[in-house]
Amino acid sequence: MWPRRRPEAGPPLRGADVTAGANAETRALAATHAQEVRAAAVVCGAGYVLDNAQRLPTNEQRLATLFTYRIPTDGDLNDEPTCAILDNNTGTRMWMKLKVCSNWIADGCAEGSGYFTQYAGPVYRARGGCGKVYAIMKNSASSTVAIVDAIRASTICD
Repeated sequence: MWPRRRPEAGPPLRGADVTAGANAETRALAATHAQEVRAAAVVCGAGYVLDNAQRLPTNEQRLATLFTYRIPTDGDLNDEPTCAILDNNTGTRMWMKLKVCSNWIADGCAEGSGYFTQYAGPVYRARGGCGKVYAIMKNSASSTVAIVDAIRASTICD
């Protein structure tokens, strides 16, 4: 939980705000899916900016998209409010679970699950930067096979 250096500002994007530290994959997804990125930011609330976006289960097979937003501050990335949304890209009702864990062990995790046609979440952590996000999508809650089962970093913290 050491302080993370803030990256220099990246080039501006048309239509969708991303953090300065967003990686190339996130920037590309935000540029090509600006409407989805803006809609998810509205769900998270005022001040949230896209930090991380990942196609799931793979870049080649996009059944869901994991969006992680944070409210940029002048402090440590670990301390920043974080919001995650799991976008359902299948076009059908799926059972989904989204769990966000803070990098601060004492803060623990928050989660939400249920049947969704559009998205699961938002799930928030007050200090969620550099934590973990767990995303699961299945045909039903009782199904033993997940079409998405991923653990990812909540924000870009390498």
